[in-house]
Amino acid sequence: MRLVSWDGGFGRLSDDGASVVPMGASLVEWLTTGDADDGAPIARDDVRLTAPVARPQKVVCIGVNYREHAAEMGRVDLPSVPTVFAKWANAVIGPEDDVLVPPGVDLVDYEAELAVVIGRRASRVARGDALDHVAGYCCANDVSSRQRQYETTQWTMGKAVDTFLPLGPHLVTADEIPDPQQLAITCTVNGEVRQSSTTAQMIFPVAELIEFVSSMVTLEPGDVISTGTPPGVGAGMKPPRFLSDGDEVVVDIEGVGALRSTIRTEPPS
Repeated sequence: MRLVSWDGGFGRLSDDGASVVPMGASLVEWLTTGDADDGAPIARDDVRLTAPVARPQKVVCIGVNYREHAAEMGRVDLPSVPTVFAKWANAVIGPEDDVLVPPGVDLVDYEAELAVVIGRRASRVARGDALDHVAGYCCANDVSSRQRQYETTQWTMGKAVDTFLPLGPHLVTADEIPDPQQLAITCTVNGEVRQSSTTAQMIFPVAELIEFVSSMVTLEPGDVISTGTPPGVGAGMKPPRFLSDGDEVVVDIEGVGALRSTIRTEPPS
């Protein structure tokens, strides 16, 4: 199924994508209780989609998780354990929202990523059982201010900016993605291909990430793991190429969908 959320509802897309079938109040409630009462279909054009999980309890992000991305960012040695940082719910926006760059924030970059949404509670999960805890997958864009990211050794202020995590356009349930490590992933900026790779190039695959994170942090239904980005980010180019007002960024993942976001620079207040 392709699950979607909108202002005031949650449900699934029809096979032709022309309508949505309401299934309850929220994706998290459905994941938690399993209860779903189908409502009357609504024309897709009559709803404004939000992120599949609009206010996740936790957003766990993984840095430097593709071999060639590590090289382009100057990492000589590959990490021996996943590099973990957090975004907060304030960063999450949907497929019909703009990325809003605050005044004074510069060197804005894109990062196409596969996002994993947890379907059932995961605590100290073994790698072999990890994918059983996945509800599904969606596209993510880990928008980053390189200026703020590298001002300190902690990345938070460059990563957790309001609107800096577009998610969507829908959640594809895990039964439709039997192997999350065999998906083509691309990113275009204004139609130009910047990133083109495959999730097979992850240093730490999805199951290993769930095992690692859940060894110390309990993952709840609706929590999101953004699994890292392949090579081709703006900061890794020579010379670097960052985003500007009006740029359209499209993250496209095989079998998952295409997520479009427009960059808008906010004027000084």
